Amino acid sequence: MAREDDTAMPGVWAPAMAPAVPRDLCTDCGISRTPEHKRCGQACQFIKPDYAGLEARVHGRARDASRPDEVHFGPFRRMVRASLKVPRENAQWTGITTRIAERLLETQAVDAILTMAPDPADKWRPVPVIVTSVAGLSLCRGMRMGYAPLLALLEPARAKGYKRIAVIGIPCQVHALRKLEADLGFDSITVIGTPCSDNTTTANFHTFLALLADDPATITYLEFRADYHVELRFSDGRVKEIPFLLLPISKLPGDFFPLTCRTCVDYTNSLADITVGYMGGEGEQWLLVRNQRGEELLRLLGDEVRLAGPGSAGKRQGAVKGFIANTARAAGGLPLRGMPNWLRPLVGWLMPRIGPRGLEFARARVEMKAAETILHLRRQHPARMRSMIPAHVWALMQPYGIVPGDGERGAAGHRVDSEVDRPSGRQGS
Repeated sequence: MAREDDTAMPGVWAPAMAPAVPRDLCTDCGISRTPEHKRCGQACQFIKPDYAGLEARVHGRARDASRPDEVHFGPFRRMVRASLKVPRENAQWTGITTRIAERLLETQAVDAILTMAPDPADKWRPVPVIVTSVAGLSLCRGMRMGYAPLLALLEPARAKGYKRIAVIGIPCQVHALRKLEADLGFDSITVIGTPCSDNTTTANFHTFLALLADDPATITYLEFRADYHVELRFSDGRVKEIPFLLLPISKLPGDFFPLTCRTCVDYTNSLADITVGYMGGEGEQWLLVRNQRGEELLRLLGDEVRLAGPGSAGKRQGAVKGFIANTARAAGGLPLRGMPNWLRPLVGWLMPRIGPRGLEFARARVEMKAAETILHLRRQHPARMRSMIPAHVWALMQPYGIVPGDGERGAAGHRVDSEVDRPSGRQGS
């Protein structure tokens, strides 16, 4: 990885990091690698998350059950489908996340960006970097897979004198960042969030790639798309599309996805200023503009971006009920009900046409993650349910008959807010 003073890639710095302190239910966000590693108990999403309180502080209010889709997606001002008119080469989708970061540096709105770049020895392995040049961000385009201690960069960034930073992070990183934000000593922290549901180790990801192609070393791009296909691109220009139902999931080990990812309640990164994803995009990117700072981030793109209202089609309930049934069996150690192989191509052809699409697809995925959280915690860590499951997750599951048992519901502070537009406690939101 290029160092900050390396003229081959100026403005990209990968500081050395301390080892992670061992934790239970840990995604290595980076806090345990800092001198104040005991802050994990205060900050961690998997100990005692406080989404209602943090949403109110960051966005001015918690998610509101009276507003359409906020129980599913968290507080937002507006949702849009979006794409750059000129897509960025080697970017995931059209490159909106990277372009926003570039514009922040171009306009001198921030001093540095904390994000991920590929390991020089493995393009799929994420390496946390501090970027201070627009050119350096070209190195960060695309998707990585693996645990990455992004928040370990906060102290090196502060030591360099950077006072205004932007962070591009996944939900478990963003929750910890928001929890500690007021005590970090920065003048401003801008958060560009990406959705996340199922992470794994980079080594596990290579195992998965080897099941998808005979020449996995030549795969340059992978994306789970909202049309129920995985798209692969190869170094020789080939493109391969695999229906979800034909993925070799049964060949993966049972611990391929860690319990942390199977019990995450924040698929849509609700504490970011703007969330840039794909689930509700119907083939384009899906943006959730969550507060005033998020509006300013989108405005930075000017006429470079094409915007449209999100669509929604199909019905999610059948797909979610089927997922719940299979997850309940898996959580109990029972064999999954398999679909006959002869039927899979037909259903794979039908799902993009009659299954949930657009926002309905996004709602389905969020409900599936909510069910997964409850069922796996109930099986493996029942004592944690009271502190780890916020009220909005139970609200999502009530129509499916999944309700809290004795001792499973959290404290009153884990609420779905019905108040609207309270003053923000965070300057600049």
